Amino acid sequence: MKVKSSLFVKSSASLSDCPGDPLPEYAFTGRSNVGKSSLINMITNRKDLAKTSSTPGKTRLINHFLINDSWFLVDLPGYGYAKTSKKNRKVFGKLIEQYVIASKKMACLFLLVDSRLEPQSSDLSFIKWLGINGVPFVVVFTKTDKISVNRLEKNATHFRERLFHDWDELPRFFYTSSAKREGGEEILEFIDETNRAYRLTNKS
Repeated sequence: MKVKSSLFVKSSASLSDCPGDPLPEYAFTGRSNVGKSSLINMITNRKDLAKTSSTPGKTRLINHFLINDSWFLVDLPGYGYAKTSKKNRKVFGKLIEQYVIASKKMACLFLLVDSRLEPQSSDLSFIKWLGINGVPFVVVFTKTDKISVNRLEKNATHFRERLFHDWDELPRFFYTSSAKREGGEEILEFIDETNRAYRLTNKS
């Protein structure tokens, strides 16, 4: 799939405020400062579709972007550390949960994980929560250009081993580098495939 058009539609403070268009949605989230905005910009081939910042926790609303007039890319707030109040962090968490659990149009959630780090408890807890609630998701390792190939393989293997504690079958994994523009095509191919299945399943 090639992204021919990408348009910011709106920011929403709750699920009820989100666009009502009957199009499949693909949501992106992860720990704060995981490189979410950079990845979204890389995938859409735009420099500033999603606003990047050196300050973690920049995204605070549910942001919808219309891609190719056929599906929505949804930029969700990050979780974990954010340079904001504990009260706001709880709100961001509830906002993520509200959308992920209640959205009937979300075809898949892309969970971004910093490839440089050992498995983080917040990521593992979130993945377990997704499994308990039956949420379809994939894992996206980010910033792979910042570590060696051997270190990446070691961290990825360790991550899978930790997941095997709770899962019989693991989700799909993607490896990305926004700086080197790697991994975006694979993600778009996956979305294209999922879109076709989504349309067949949701035919009226």
